[in-house]
Amino acid sequence: MHTYHNPLDLVRERSPERPVALVRPDAVSVAARWFQAEFKGDVFYAVKANPSPWVIRELADAGVRSFDVASLNEVELVGEHAPGSRMAFMHPVKSRVAISAAYFDHGVRTFSFDTHEELAKILDATGQAKDLNLIVRMGVQAEGAAYSLSGKFGVESHNAPALLLAARRSTQDLMGVSFHVGSQCMRPTAYQAAMAQASRALVRAGVLADVVDVGGGFPSIYPGMVPPDMSEYLAAIDRGFADMMVHETTELWCEPGRALVAEASSLLVKVELKKGDALYLNDGSYGSLFDAAHMKWPFPVKLFRKNGEVVEEGLKPFRFYGPTCDSVDHMPGPFYLPESVDEGDYIEIGMLGAYGVAMSTRFNGFGETDIAQVSDAPMASMYGLAKRSIATPRPEAEERKIVRFSRPKGAAGKKRRRR
Repeated sequence: MHTYHNPLDLVRERSPERPVALVRPDAVSVAARWFQAEFKGDVFYAVKANPSPWVIRELADAGVRSFDVASLNEVELVGEHAPGSRMAFMHPVKSRVAISAAYFDHGVRTFSFDTHEELAKILDATGQAKDLNLIVRMGVQAEGAAYSLSGKFGVESHNAPALLLAARRSTQDLMGVSFHVGSQCMRPTAYQAAMAQASRALVRAGVLADVVDVGGGFPSIYPGMVPPDMSEYLAAIDRGFADMMVHETTELWCEPGRALVAEASSLLVKVELKKGDALYLNDGSYGSLFDAAHMKWPFPVKLFRKNGEVVEEGLKPFRFYGPTCDSVDHMPGPFYLPESVDEGDYIEIGMLGAYGVAMSTRFNGFGETDIAQVSDAPMASMYGLAKRSIATPRPEAEERKIVRFSRPKGAAGKKRRRR
């Protein structure tokens, strides 16, 4: 992988025809080390956010040796690039073949489920193994997430006690609870509220959990979505954990995905056509811009002229179209760029380390993305890597607003782990 000082150097040297994923491994390391230092428990990286081999290796080198996997392919990926790591198969619905292969071939012992049927499947596919860590996925009511994840998975509160009791009786090792407050959670207290709901279910079941897994949902910074300081999330989790009916050796887990990798990559695209306020790009919703299209997130952008010049003045709102012939390949934005942007120019779209290249398809023959490493800072940071976060400028604004961010400080305290 070739390394450039910044995207401008790449544009000047290569004038790339295909989209380029610009990766910043240091951003992964900084985020990983922050979580390990500040979170009072075990950090499992949610591989689905970005399964790139370089991400897995960088996390392992930074000390993250636990991974939340959702498929047999992800199990094999972690096994190849971070051998010896602990894996938790946290998808609540899995095939028997995947369960069996994960258990017998890859040493996976942690499995999540939200029904009695899935629990029975796990026990059957592992030969009624007694060394399983069985994690009940709870359905919780949580507010403040940009993307709710409560509809598809999670046992409902009135059914939870029976499932918790069945899990407790099915293993001689760890039994726990997990939940997900939703992606890009903007309200730290959502974790505390979810933990209270899980605690009530445990009390009704008359069992104690060995594991409390608060899942993912930890946010990053996007235009119009500047979340509270990350330390506020961990403080809310600490309060919630202190109030739960758990024993002294109960483990606390989390599954950050976006928060570990969003800052670690951006996308360099080329403008193929300008039509009024619409820019037609060589990547789109079938490539790395799924969230920009379907979640309508206005990612931060920066313009590079085809001659290598950087232009940052005279910003106007634009919308994007991708390269396919499908009209839903549309990213409404608004994306604020110099009014003079034109065909042949390049745009860096920032904060795409999470759910960027991971979502890419090959529809219409597009989707091929090159990769290059850059050493400049991301466009925004929750960990002090960048000197500013991002606000959405008003249409008449000529400059982006600047919000100062400092490195969050977590509360001191000993991690709770089962030995």
